[in-house]
Amino acid sequence: MGKEKIILGIDPGTTIMGFGLIKVANKKMVFLQLNELNLKKYDDHYLKLKLIFERTIELIDSHHPDEIAIEAPFFGKNVQSMLKLGRAQGVAMAAGLSREVPITEYSPKKIKMAITGNGNASKEQVAKMLQSILSLKELPKNLDATDGLAAAVCHFYNAGRITIGKSYSGWSAFVKQNEERVKK
Repeated sequence: MGKEKIILGIDPGTTIMGFGLIKVANKKMVFLQLNELNLKKYDDHYLKLKLIFERTIELIDSHHPDEIAIEAPFFGKNVQSMLKLGRAQGVAMAAGLSREVPITEYSPKKIKMAITGNGNASKEQVAKMLQSILSLKELPKNLDATDGLAAAVCHFYNAGRITIGKSYSGWSAFVKQNEERVKK
């Protein structure tokens, strides 16, 4: 009937990158994995970016996701934090693009709304709802992993809708949709 597909959800971060994987078969979600890449012990920002890239490639090569859903950085007051978060998201996206896996970005509000029905829900509320939806036995200590899983579930819920945020199927699609960002 319907083709199976795997969705990798990523919550990018330079302290902790959370990720989750679900399989979709016959329009039903099946939980595969959730985990995190803990980067707290590293001081070098560039090393952290390298590790995010390598871990994302490793996840893609071992699980062969059909699509990636990634949380977009939110606009906070600290410009330096925003820049670091954007870089973390960028290297995770570059890893997906290098393996030609389509990527869709979702705002934190959109992800929370998709999971809980409340765009201002707490991390704990999102985690508890995911635990219920996917019948998870227990939740991780750090909720960055559930945030990554939430991105994947949000993508599943938004499948087939016309407007689902920015979506890229490869470098050429990214360049075409972001011509103003490309230096010629």
